[in-house]
Amino acid sequence: MARQNRDLKALAELCHILGDRTRLRILQKLQKDEVNVTTLCNGLKLPQPTVSRHLAILRMAGLVENRRAGKEIFYSLSEYRNSPAATALRTMLGKSTAIRIGPIVIGLAKKK
Repeated sequence: MARQNRDLKALAELCHILGDRTRLRILQKLQKDEVNVTTLCNGLKLPQPTVSRHLAILRMAGLVENRRAGKEIFYSLSEYRNSPAATALRTMLGKSTAIRIGPIVIGLAKKK
C-alpha cells in the first residue's frame, strides 16, 4: 500500500508538471535535438526568465537534462528511467510503453 501511494503521488506530480502548456511546448521543442535557452525563447516567443523557470521545473522532475558549453546551457530530453514518476508511469502502463495525448506521446525508454 505504501508503494502504491508513493507511485500515485509521483504520477500526480508528473501530471501536474505536464499540465502546463508552456512546459509541454518546451518538451515538444526538445524532442528533435538539444537546444539552448535563447533558441527556446525565440521559438516559443517567451521571455528568458519564463523559459528558464519552466526548464528548472522540468529538470528537477528529471524530464530534461542540461550541459554547459562555455556560457551557454543546452537542454535535452532525459532518459527518465529511474525517477519515481517513471516507475509510477511504468506501473500504470503495464505492458504498453507509451500514452498518446493528442500530439504528445509520453513513453518510457526500454531498459538496456
